[in-house]
Amino acid sequence: MVSFFEKQQSQKEKINALPLYPNELIMWDESLVPSINYSGEGCLALPKLNLQFLTLHDYLLRNFNLFRLESTYEIREDIQEVVPHLHAYINKEGETAFRGWSRMAVPIKEFKISEVKQPNIGEVKPAAVTAEVTFSISSYRGQMRSEWNALKEHDVLFLLSIRPSFEPLSTEEDGKVSVPQRLGLQYVRGCEIIEIRDEEGTLMNDYTGRIKRDEWKPPKGELRTVTVALDTAQYHMDVSNIAAKGAEDVYGTFNILMRRKPKENNFKAILESIRDLMNEYCIVPDWLHNIFLGYGNPSAAQWTNMPDLLETVDFKDTFLDADHLKECFPDDQVCFTSPDGTENLDPRPPFRIKLPKTIRSSTNALPGNKKSSIVSMSDVPMENSDSEKEKIAVEAYTPPDPGPYPQDQPRKNTVKFTPTQVGAIISGIQPGLTMVVGPPGTGKTDTAVQILNVLYHNCSSQRTLIITHSNQALNDLFEKIMQRDVPARYLLRLGQGEQELATDLDFSRQGRVNAMLVRRLELLSEVERLARSLQLPEDVGYTCETAGYFWLLHVYSHWEQFLAACKENKDKTSFVKDCFPFKEFFSNAPKPVFTGESFEKDMRAAKGCFRHLKTMFQELEECRAFELLKSTADRANYLMTKQAKIVAMTCTHAALKRKDFLELGFKYDNLLMEESAQILEIETFIPMLLQRQEDGYARLKRCILIGDHHQLPPVVKNIAFQKYSHMDQSLFTRFVRLGIPYIELNAQGRARPSIAKLYNWRYRDLGDLPYVKEGAIFHRANSGFSYEYQLVDVPDYHGRGESTPSPYFFQNVGEAEYVVSVYIYMRLLGYPASKISVLTTYNGQKLLIRDVINRRCAPYDFIGPPSKVTTVDKFQGQQNDFILLSLVRTRIVGHLRDVRRLIVAMSRARLGLYVFCRRSLFEQCYELQPTFQRLLQRPDHLALNLNEITSNTKRHVDETGPIHLVSSVDEMIGIYQQLYEVKFHQYMPYSGRVDEILPMDTDGHHPMNTDIAVTSDGAPADNGQHGSNMEEDTKGDVVANGQNKESSFENHSNGETDVNASSNDINVPPESNSDETETEE
Repeated sequence: MVSFFEKQQSQKEKINALPLYPNELIMWDESLVPSINYSGEGCLALPKLNLQFLTLHDYLLRNFNLFRLESTYEIREDIQEVVPHLHAYINKEGETAFRGWSRMAVPIKEFKISEVKQPNIGEVKPAAVTAEVTFSISSYRGQMRSEWNALKEHDVLFLLSIRPSFEPLSTEEDGKVSVPQRLGLQYVRGCEIIEIRDEEGTLMNDYTGRIKRDEWKPPKGELRTVTVALDTAQYHMDVSNIAAKGAEDVYGTFNILMRRKPKENNFKAILESIRDLMNEYCIVPDWLHNIFLGYGNPSAAQWTNMPDLLETVDFKDTFLDADHLKECFPDDQVCFTSPDGTENLDPRPPFRIKLPKTIRSSTNALPGNKKSSIVSMSDVPMENSDSEKEKIAVEAYTPPDPGPYPQDQPRKNTVKFTPTQVGAIISGIQPGLTMVVGPPGTGKTDTAVQILNVLYHNCSSQRTLIITHSNQALNDLFEKIMQRDVPARYLLRLGQGEQELATDLDFSRQGRVNAMLVRRLELLSEVERLARSLQLPEDVGYTCETAGYFWLLHVYSHWEQFLAACKENKDKTSFVKDCFPFKEFFSNAPKPVFTGESFEKDMRAAKGCFRHLKTMFQELEECRAFELLKSTADRANYLMTKQAKIVAMTCTHAALKRKDFLELGFKYDNLLMEESAQILEIETFIPMLLQRQEDGYARLKRCILIGDHHQLPPVVKNIAFQKYSHMDQSLFTRFVRLGIPYIELNAQGRARPSIAKLYNWRYRDLGDLPYVKEGAIFHRANSGFSYEYQLVDVPDYHGRGESTPSPYFFQNVGEAEYVVSVYIYMRLLGYPASKISVLTTYNGQKLLIRDVINRRCAPYDFIGPPSKVTTVDKFQGQQNDFILLSLVRTRIVGHLRDVRRLIVAMSRARLGLYVFCRRSLFEQCYELQPTFQRLLQRPDHLALNLNEITSNTKRHVDETGPIHLVSSVDEMIGIYQQLYEVKFHQYMPYSGRVDEILPMDTDGHHPMNTDIAVTSDGAPADNGQHGSNMEEDTKGDVVANGQNKESSFENHSNGETDVNASSNDINVPPESNSDETETEE
């Protein structure tokens, strides 16, 4: 009766009392975390993410539970991979010792709890629990040592307690016991790093400013001490168990410290963010709320149905000329006027467009499931179809003179946007939700950049947040924004990937602060020069404040006097030239500022000069805050919250730093999300709420989602969560499924039209830009090849097709040999290595191909490794001129049956695509028919043109020339050996034996036992794989235990050999994932 009437713990209280790190009890509970072998049948006790949700709390609760379980599953798989390599045993003293070693785990020398803080009022768990963990990195060298030394604040580690059985388990016992018993695993606890110190106690990797950059020294000694924060809820539960049940003290038993790949270890920050959102009164903007939950009119958030629209939009450099503008509005009558209202017969950009009222008031919208050839303003059906064309008033105006110096000139757009792209730009700059589906090569990034550019010029007081899934995409977007007319001082890039930006400028917070301080000094020296030119004391350029007074008292007053004098002397042609007060200051301009020929021309130039001065003093006013704030942190925070107009970060960084953004009062009006079909739903939601609400009102005005739901979805490794709970459904895909209107870009500019036909059947009506139809490079054939794309049937090689050295580690030696032979053939013809990428659908094959390349190609400068050897999943969002693709499987189709993976694979090549696979298997796969039917219209043996022995040819792409069909891998090897003889016999830099490129054994086979994998870290191999020698490639590469094992097939020393055939990956061990940016956070 008491339990019935007592106060029940609310859902919110339960969530708040949950430990955020999983423990050993949850990890191996099959009812909570199902194993990989979920067949798709039957019910599971898991929440689902469907199309609709009851409330935001319901949405957050489901996502919290699923995300927590998915991260638990990934941690479980990592533990199961790492622990066996430690070879734990009980020594003579009866204590646990370790014979083996692992890259990702290290024995603990000492563990002690240093502080337990009193609970906060109203709570029972401690406010904080900190501990110190000491370990040694003496057994590591090179890359692995630097990985342990790179641990930093907020990284998550795991404390393991391992106690193996005295006697090894028999095979029969091994099959019966649970995984933790088999591993000897007693306890698992998570912790977060507060700080790390070296042997001398010096702070390492400090980003808080306690250690200045110039005082940094490399870490000393081999002992490292990490101060960690334990989970207070878990600690309270453990201590209560000890007190109530006399249980063992968990915290006295830890003997292993495990880390995880940083990119996969962000789960705690995301869970914390979701939990914080559940505890807040969470406000999604009113215009988005119902649509977000899946209710109401799907087009309610489309711009045509929104209030507060921009009446007139200045499109700046969007249109290259008047004809371009007319092409973008084919169903409307375009009327050009001058600023004074008269008709303009010779209109030139820039243009201001007054948007027609009929469109703005119309409730019709373009449904996502109907065909449309042009998605622009004209997409909205007219009320009276037979009425005359809608008039669009376009004002062609002359922009004011920007100033006399080259740096004053605005940088112009050179892209000729299609009508569809213009429709996306119009929608993006108006309030509301804009969804843009961007098929491969359709200029998603250019469209996004133009939206940002036009938005900046039309709403200069508003701030925009850019979110992407990967650092690569963020850097591509950022590099293009830097080429546009948006001042660099308003751009900010947050996160760790900023280092890879291809620019001399530093766009990180610290870099921008330094740039502002340097710029301040440059501007103050210009102010001094201006004071000298006006015969005034130079001390006005002492600070930004004195410069501000100088502007008001002298510069502006001089200008007003000059304007007054001009009104009375308009008839004097040389008046401006003679009387301009700042003539001396501008005497260093590259061209004379005034001609003296015309009063109007000179007056325009004078206004340009004044605009230069005005901008200069405006910049100084912006620098003033950096003059007043003294600490680096304060300056950086001011820059982020007040100064920057465009702030860019990855979705991971947004989740990690949400708490910091809220504390600092970060604000933004617009959200633009690239790659949004690749981002988990909850990781898309968090960036919408990085700011506090203002009086119960959400500030967000625009949400622009750009993605492609026909390409690969977010990564979810557990099949049950993926298939049953729909966790891999992105917000973008859910919105498309809900029927929310979207604009689909319909012209690709990446690939030859013939190659584009291999994947454009998946899109509504994807055409080609004139550039790919007319460009000379697209008309020219690929030298040495009869066709620009081909399917090459690879039969069993020496009696073997696909093989699996370890479960789900698929390889195909024949395809690997064939692909590398064709690559060598291309290099000998003179194709640049940087223009060739080798892709495959499985990690095992990727490592096999890398290994073959390291033996055959890397030692020879004239061949060398290709640009990338990676998996299709990892190459999404990238492209290259020539793609060699290995599909690996010969028994069943495997995960290529997912059409989205096929679309990614087929759309990476610009000029040449060669697919190596088992024809009989793939031609029968129903899902892949449209692509494979087209591929099989050509011979399934590689067709070469042996008359061409250089990379240059004048042959048209439609002409095959004399065709030589290659019958087998061995014939291909013979062909490139002959080519080598022809081209290099006069040099012969080696012993004259072509066999050196391709060593043979006595049977004529290549000495590669690819089924025997050996570790590459200079340590004893164990079952072919080292603890962490695995890269989870994962969007569909699933394995029996959830593992995608990777290994190299050669012994190297200390893991310092370049096994990733990428030109810029030096000293990367084979198991590191060097095709992707290794974390951001």
